[in-house]
Amino acid sequence: MSEITVALSQEFLEAYARIPRRKQGKVMAMVTKFRENPRSPGLNYETLATPDPNLRSIRVDDEYRAIVLKPKHGNVYVLMWVDKHDDAYTWASRHQIDIHPQTGSLQILASSTEQSPEPTTQKTSEATPSSEEVAATKSQPLFSIRDRELLRLGVPESMVAWINALTNEAELRALASNLPEEALEALTFLSQGEPLDVVLETYGVPDQPQAIDREDFAAALKRPDSQRRFRVVEEERELERMLQAPLAHWRVFLHPSQRRLVERDWNGAVRVLGGAGTGKTVVAMHRARWLARRLIEQLDSRDDRRVLMTTFTRNLATDIEQHLHQLCDTDELARIEVINIDRLVSRLVRQPGAPRLIYDSQKAYRDIWDLALQMCPMDPDLPASFYWEEWKQVVLPQHVLTRQDYFRASRTGRGVALNRRQRAALWPVFEEMRSQLSHARLRPFEDGVFEAIAMDERGELKSRFAHIIVDEAQDFGTETLSLLRHLVPEGENDLFIVGDGHQRIYGRRAALSRCGINIRGRGKKLRINYRTTEQTRRFAVALLEGQEIDDLDEGSDGQDDYLSLLQGQAPEVTHYADFDAEMDALALRLKSLITDHEGKAPHDGREHQESRSADCCVTARTQRLLDQVANALAARGVTTRPLSRNEADDPEQPGIRLATLHRVKGLEFRVMYIVCVNDGVVPAKSASRTEDPVERKNRDINERALLHVAATRAIERLFITSSGKPSGFLIQ
Repeated sequence: MSEITVALSQEFLEAYARIPRRKQGKVMAMVTKFRENPRSPGLNYETLATPDPNLRSIRVDDEYRAIVLKPKHGNVYVLMWVDKHDDAYTWASRHQIDIHPQTGSLQILASSTEQSPEPTTQKTSEATPSSEEVAATKSQPLFSIRDRELLRLGVPESMVAWINALTNEAELRALASNLPEEALEALTFLSQGEPLDVVLETYGVPDQPQAIDREDFAAALKRPDSQRRFRVVEEERELERMLQAPLAHWRVFLHPSQRRLVERDWNGAVRVLGGAGTGKTVVAMHRARWLARRLIEQLDSRDDRRVLMTTFTRNLATDIEQHLHQLCDTDELARIEVINIDRLVSRLVRQPGAPRLIYDSQKAYRDIWDLALQMCPMDPDLPASFYWEEWKQVVLPQHVLTRQDYFRASRTGRGVALNRRQRAALWPVFEEMRSQLSHARLRPFEDGVFEAIAMDERGELKSRFAHIIVDEAQDFGTETLSLLRHLVPEGENDLFIVGDGHQRIYGRRAALSRCGINIRGRGKKLRINYRTTEQTRRFAVALLEGQEIDDLDEGSDGQDDYLSLLQGQAPEVTHYADFDAEMDALALRLKSLITDHEGKAPHDGREHQESRSADCCVTARTQRLLDQVANALAARGVTTRPLSRNEADDPEQPGIRLATLHRVKGLEFRVMYIVCVNDGVVPAKSASRTEDPVERKNRDINERALLHVAATRAIERLFITSSGKPSGFLIQ
């Protein structure tokens, strides 16, 4: 007898996430029992009168049923859906599970009685139109593709004639719910002008006969397109992790394009670009897990080398670490270290008697800077902001220590030119700054980075890292990326770098090649947004329209090839007369959201209300403004919960989430409210406090990127509000 294969579908996890929490425990008990022995009489299998003879139901309790795929041949059992009794049976009556004859992947299809109507007539028909009928009624089809090529892209046989009947993208979107994801993605790119050969290379199977056994469901589950929506459960702990975080199904199911990045040996550093919501961090985490598993299999237990996963801020590192605990087992976690770059540098240079690292956000730093500014010359007559920008963008990143160093320093990207005499006149300011810092036994973070590099070059650092993964690389500076290059030997699987210049919100810009990181031939891009709707994506992309964005390596990166297949309502942009009116409207909306989701009464009382409040976030530009919003909402009877900068959020806690625009980076919520998007707030007034035109433009892009990032946190709905005078960013 062949080995039993037990799997879960993505649809099952999504359905599980929607049922009341008091019922989820019973479902977990049923699933555990199911995995231990899917043939157990105690599961109470029932035969269904549905179009798919392979579907069965099993009992959860008196109220709930789960739908199971149990093919006639083989020992495959797949949990497909869970719901109330009648709703579960309705789902089963509307779906069929089939193995595609060309791709061999397992597909969930609408049953023949649920097929979409013919696009142009909009009349309901259970019959599939013939090729002759299509040719007679269509003069300009959306696709001019042979049936064989449509099948290679994963289009179900029953849908080929429907695809041939389409004449525009709107009709394709109307048909989307009937198409498997891989086919919909391929057809969407084709509809937008992507060459057929490119789409076939990305999504299609080889143009040659393949031996596909349409009754071998075990083999079908092993194919990449199946693994994007089905997961074979191999051990109990993995099952528990999946059910503990069912909404985060992206941690379990990888798109084939993502899997190709994760599960392979690379002959050097890799850079992965992708717009917001394309799963870059997901890929990075799965890559960390894959490399950790390889270390466990290949290294002696005495070899303590690890996978380093680093990102820019502490809160992002905290979020990643929490997600890895849900993704990895204990042994894998022991081989992965997650730390943000500041803490990593601090640890590397921490020695008895060494100067303490100081950051420009600290008061002591600014006090010393004010002392240094007293050395400003009369000629050239430059504003204080110019000196600060020169210090942060030229002196520190290039480790300028002497006047001669400053004469040689590159000032590429600075809008005000300086000759040698002018540089000599300015140097005393920076010299005084360094002198004062040295006297106080303080070291700027950037100097700490260069010290760590020097320590490595002197052989004083014993690298603990076999591989390094960099998340949010667009926010790293040249010096920090150069340090990471030093910390791992150049070679196979050394550096895996993910980022997106459109999400650069901290003003740093670096080219990988200038940091000693060679990605030639290993630059990849993710193109499908899995988080937001296409309507929200378009709004967010428009905020950066016309801006030149880099690809992290001296090239440019556009967003024309970046899209979402999810459809929804357009973002709502509303202006109010004043702050109180804005808060009145916000409080009313939030109360409605909590007590009545989209007009439907909550089905599980307070438990449901709390889960809905955790799905919603209100965000504002600054912490001070966010505090004002919190007080205003409290006065109007709305419970809120600020997101910590140092701890991951607990979704079990009640309250509408509150966060600054910077804090929501890396998070996602079903409903997002971006409030107080007013003139003088977004962009911040400080963004325009510079005399350097290049710097002013860069700051404007950063502010636009900040709003872009916040908008792309929304899964279902996005609301943007302002009061007084709205931000110019909202006037498109």
